[in-house]
Amino acid sequence: MSDIEKVKKLREATGAGFKDCNLAIKESGGDLDKAVEILRVKGISKASKKMSRDAKEGVVAVSGDEIKTSIIEVNCETDFVAKNDDFINFVKELSELNNENNSDIERLKKSKMKNNSTVEENLVALIAKIGEKITIGKSKTISNSSSVNYQYLHTVVKDNLAKLAVIVSIETKNNSDIVKTFGKQLSMHIAASNPLALESKLIDKSIIDKEQELVTEELKNSGKPEEIAKKISLGKMNKFKEENALLTQAWVMEPKKKVQDVLKELAINDLKIKEFSRIKIGE
Repeated sequence: MSDIEKVKKLREATGAGFKDCNLAIKESGGDLDKAVEILRVKGISKASKKMSRDAKEGVVAVSGDEIKTSIIEVNCETDFVAKNDDFINFVKELSELNNENNSDIERLKKSKMKNNSTVEENLVALIAKIGEKITIGKSKTISNSSSVNYQYLHTVVKDNLAKLAVIVSIETKNNSDIVKTFGKQLSMHIAASNPLALESKLIDKSIIDKEQELVTEELKNSGKPEEIAKKISLGKMNKFKEENALLTQAWVMEPKKKVQDVLKELAINDLKIKEFSRIKIGE
């Protein structure tokens, strides 16, 4: 095999440029396997320089079935790369592996992909090939034996990849169309309303503390008497909790009702919202 043929083969195998492949072939003395290793080392060097940049674009991928569903965010620097075939193919395979690994990111990174390289190795190679910072972001797997998962994808990029995705788990023995419609509508509601937790008591304490700090600071400069300021503060905090807990949010399909009102109206005794996950690129 001539050096030109070896360069061509190396380019096909690694996606690296002609110049890099040519140098690697010369450096390896014509050994293709050694040339791949040389490029990988150079790729790691290139990738590490790119990792200091911002990656706020990308896609969210959903995988699995209605019993076990996973969601994962993969970030890149530009929307152009988010639509690149190499990036899309990587994320699609990654999302399936993520579902198998129950969103355990450390296990996921060490998992082997179809080309027999690990996720981590493929990520480095993709960064070197595309020339942008690419990172694995938030992920979540929802699996409850007694419930069914519903999903919603907003601004779909391709197939199971979108800019925003939601999974919501609903528990009930009732599998009627009414429940299925509610599940789909609820996933759309979560996408639009971005609840922080199922109930107000489950909102992260650090978020509550930060909001209380902001309200206190705002009222400190209002000149209102202390007792009145305390009442206003309490009212503001109650409203914040109500608007950010799923059950007490205004139902997007009919804002005069709350989500918990819609649940009551369905009159299905064993129907419960178990949990949910919402991931939006750049948030």
